[in-house]
Amino acid sequence: MTSAGCVVRYTLKNLSRCFPSSQLECKLCQVTSPGDMWTSSFSYLVLLSSCLDGVIEGMVVLRYINEAIDEGNPRKTLDTLLLPTANIRDVDPVCAQHYQDVLFHTKSQKLRDPKNVSKVLWLDEIQQAIDEANVDENRAKQWVTLVVDVNECLDRKQSDHILTVLKSSSSNIHNILPECANKYFDTLVKAKESKTDNESSEGSWVKLNVQQKYNYYYNTDSKEGSWVPPELCLSKESWLTGEEIEDIVEEVTSDYIRENLWSASEDLLVRFEATSSGPILLEEFEARKAFLYEQTESVVKIQAFWKGFKQRQEYLHRQQVFAGNVDSVVKIQSWFRMVTARKNYLSRLQYFEDHKNEIVKIQSLLRASKARDDYKALVGSENPPLAVIRKFVYLLDQSDLDFQEELEVARLREEVVTKIRANQQLEKDLNLMDIKIGLLVKNRITLEDVISHRKKLNKKKGGEIEILNNTDNQGIKSLSKERRKTLETYQQLFYLLQTKPSYLAKLIFQMPQNKSTKFMDTVIFTLYNYASNQREEYLLLKLFKTALEEEIKSKVDQVQDIVTGNPTVIKMVVSFNRGARGQNTLRQLLAPVVKEIIEDKALVINTSPVEVYKAWVNQLETQTGEASKLPYDVTTEQALTYPEVKNKLEASIENLRKVTDKVLDSIISSLDLLPYGLRYIAKVLKNSIREKFPDATEEELLKIVGNLLYYRYMNPAIVAPDGFDIIDMTAGGQINSNQRRNLGSVAKVLQHAASNKLFEGENDHLSSMNNYLSETYRQFRKYFQEACDVPEPEEKFNMDKYTDLVTVSKPVIYISIEEIINTHLLLLEHQDAIATEKSDLLNELLESLGEVPTVESFLGEGAVDPNDPNKENTLNQLSKTEISLSLTSKYDVKDGEAIDGRSLMIKTKKLIIDVIRNQPGSTLVEILETPATQQQELEHTKDMESRAVVDSRTPEEGKQSQAVIEDACLPLEQKKRKIQRNLRTLEQTGHVSSTNKYQDILNEIAKDIRNQRIHRKLRKAELSKLQQTLNALNKKAAFYEDQINYYDTYIKTCVDNLKRKNSRRSIKLDGKAEPKGTKRVKPVRYTAAKLHDKGVLLGIDDLQTNQFKNVVFDIIATEDMGIFDVRSKFLGVEMEKVQLNIQDLLQMQYEGVAVMKMFDKVKVNVNLLIYLLNKKFYGK
Repeated sequence: MTSAGCVVRYTLKNLSRCFPSSQLECKLCQVTSPGDMWTSSFSYLVLLSSCLDGVIEGMVVLRYINEAIDEGNPRKTLDTLLLPTANIRDVDPVCAQHYQDVLFHTKSQKLRDPKNVSKVLWLDEIQQAIDEANVDENRAKQWVTLVVDVNECLDRKQSDHILTVLKSSSSNIHNILPECANKYFDTLVKAKESKTDNESSEGSWVKLNVQQKYNYYYNTDSKEGSWVPPELCLSKESWLTGEEIEDIVEEVTSDYIRENLWSASEDLLVRFEATSSGPILLEEFEARKAFLYEQTESVVKIQAFWKGFKQRQEYLHRQQVFAGNVDSVVKIQSWFRMVTARKNYLSRLQYFEDHKNEIVKIQSLLRASKARDDYKALVGSENPPLAVIRKFVYLLDQSDLDFQEELEVARLREEVVTKIRANQQLEKDLNLMDIKIGLLVKNRITLEDVISHRKKLNKKKGGEIEILNNTDNQGIKSLSKERRKTLETYQQLFYLLQTKPSYLAKLIFQMPQNKSTKFMDTVIFTLYNYASNQREEYLLLKLFKTALEEEIKSKVDQVQDIVTGNPTVIKMVVSFNRGARGQNTLRQLLAPVVKEIIEDKALVINTSPVEVYKAWVNQLETQTGEASKLPYDVTTEQALTYPEVKNKLEASIENLRKVTDKVLDSIISSLDLLPYGLRYIAKVLKNSIREKFPDATEEELLKIVGNLLYYRYMNPAIVAPDGFDIIDMTAGGQINSNQRRNLGSVAKVLQHAASNKLFEGENDHLSSMNNYLSETYRQFRKYFQEACDVPEPEEKFNMDKYTDLVTVSKPVIYISIEEIINTHLLLLEHQDAIATEKSDLLNELLESLGEVPTVESFLGEGAVDPNDPNKENTLNQLSKTEISLSLTSKYDVKDGEAIDGRSLMIKTKKLIIDVIRNQPGSTLVEILETPATQQQELEHTKDMESRAVVDSRTPEEGKQSQAVIEDACLPLEQKKRKIQRNLRTLEQTGHVSSTNKYQDILNEIAKDIRNQRIHRKLRKAELSKLQQTLNALNKKAAFYEDQINYYDTYIKTCVDNLKRKNSRRSIKLDGKAEPKGTKRVKPVRYTAAKLHDKGVLLGIDDLQTNQFKNVVFDIIATEDMGIFDVRSKFLGVEMEKVQLNIQDLLQMQYEGVAVMKMFDKVKVNVNLLIYLLNKKFYGK
């Protein structure tokens, strides 16, 4: 055999140890065969190459099997063992669990052996473990057969079959002797009886332990066995186990052999000892054995030396073969490597072609994994590397979709704000219409005013009122420098008021409460766009927080003042959250249960004993047709003496509990529906009270929170759901008295529970509900605690004081000219109180604005005709015109300057982003110091041109400043030099540091990237929220229009009725004088004494009652409808004249004014005066 053949044979021999294969063994035999004459080294190489195919496949399978063993999944291990390339023999799927256990134990033993270099099981080791497991399976089955057959034989008392059973199932039949059959049976029966006596529980499972390591389970009922432990394993304790059976058989057999052995060999032993050589041989044997034991160390040394000698001889021989055939070995190795490399390449190439789809998927997964890791580094790393930032810097670009969404948000925001204001005005006009119709019912002379108001409503409904929307060519938005400066100053002023809540917080408390309420409902909510986006909601909450803390600090003297008083800020917060944005929340929270209460016609809740008593008496009289003998007017105590009243009251209380539980469950389970702003203000309220009153208990604080969340926010909506749009009402529809009483009763119980107030005193008849109130309060207490557990607005909205500096579009508000003027006027009036320092920015802005402008100056010359007789009304109407203000900070970065380090930081970040897009590098310093290539300059120029195209499509309010645009046009190298200058300046101000290679500014860029994603997400949520709000506002506007139509129909009916009854003076629809020739009504004359007797006149200043007869009053109806002249005479001398307007009198009556003065000295009763006028002039 040649040296090449020796090498091939040696290689195949070693490979066959790791990867036993029939092909390898066959080739090894070919090499070893003495008749095989190898004439070419290349032939050996080809043979070796063909054998390596199976080896490579075996390596892959080997990895799969070892991974499956480590995972501990029997099913996966079985699947890998059954792979064709594994070539594992005798694999039985039933033994999957046992294969896993044996393989895992074998691998664990190998890992614990420090001499083993390899930490995996090779295929021959795996095959050996599988064979071992199969042997265990056979042994387990054999033992099961032995246990079952023996125990069943013992149960049936079949002593004659015991020998057959033992021989057929025992692993060692030679130990079983026929002579011991009866002894076997008797001993086994006794052992089984002793176990039966001791055991009280019996199962169906037999557990066998194989090799003291593995458990095999057999079910005697189902006749099935498994290596997997059953879920409920109750052993058959009365049966003898396999070990016990074999021990008994062995013991009986040993006793029998021992007994018969000595008797059988007694003569032979005697004869052997009698011979002369017996003792000598025995002595020599003992001496030799003793010698060997004494020389144990020498024996071991000799054996080790001999083994080492043989190994050295073999090694030297192999070394000599290699040394004598160096050229052949090198050639074989080079050919082998060449063939292997070529085959691997072609095989891998073909493999890629066959698995193209899988490769694409793997590559995409790898890229996704890499991108995910990079994003985690961007988000989670404290100092993200520049390479990661460079990958994600494209996220800062503004796409067309971004601009479209920004425009859509701005449009919807404007529409929502306009709709809110229109609905508010429409609601006020409708309320006024209600009043006027009510006055009309009392006196029809006011019909003309009602008709006039109806026309006004119809104009608003149809959009006929002319609104001046375009003031671009004139007025404050005209293209003059002076007007432009005024506009910018107003924009800066409102930006300052919006972002610095301390000014408005102080201003609120400088005004009277009635004036501050109107200011809050109009100007403040308008300034924050009714919180129509995240930014405005964040700023409005900061205002609420500042104002509430200011109010508690300055106006709250006791803890209970918050509950008993009417705090301005609390009222403002509740009003806002009940508005357009919070209305939907109340509907979701209360609408289902309130609607259920209203629609339940059988539900009657009346907890007033007197009312229950009267209803019962009425029912008796209705049923009998006779007057009841029971008294009608009774006290609460008297009413409760009647069993019928008690029964009805108890039924009402039971119904009240059930209905209250439903409302309470709806409130408790809907905590997440509560507006975040309301919960945050509750948290601020609780913390502020605790800070001012450290001795206040938790119970007191939670009662205050409950007063805000339940009593002020929810309770009114439960009592009057139609007034808060909780339920849908048709025009003219209303809740009846029973439904209103049911809702009021529920609200009363919940109010007592929320404040932990029991029924006592006049409500003592409801004391049976006190335990229920205490239990309900515990639920409310937990609810109020959880409601206050909210994050700060900065965390909730991801906002800070620099957010406006990085947003694309400027904040825009829509405010009327009248509101601008009023705000300016209020700021000037209270300037000293809200801006105490002369250097305050507010003082600077107010000084720039000067005096408060007029409406005409806002609208521009020619907006109103100076000769218009109704100029005042026209200006008043035009003052409602809304204009948009794009709010800006006075300290925005201007051309070529940077006011502070933060602004310079922003400019520098923009430049760095432009640079790192086109020039790679590991650090910012490296990029700035490395000159840009020509290709990088060209790519940078193309990027800037593309950005210019995008900027040209950007709306005006979203455009960047001129300084930023000029910086963007600089070449790459000039940008880098400017960055270096800026970084040096920033390092001097402490914003960055060169020691960490300016990592601070890179962290800021990473933060901007993260915030940009959050901003896009919030913008989508804001779009959805605005659309929902707009839909709700449109529905509300539609409801108001239905109500206008309803009123319109009512007024038309009144007009038709008046046309049919035009004989009365009150039918004067045009308000003009009666035609000539019409009979005039004579003046009505009364003395003061007569009027005093009628109760109309209450007194006259400086005049005694006995002098009233000398005073005469003449009441004359004028040509103007509803207008009366009242003349007074004293002793016949005419003194004074005063004019009365029936409309004013009715308004006073509506407002509850009982007494008024005429002539500044005559006190009259308003109600009786109206009655007198109606009787004398209108025949009422």
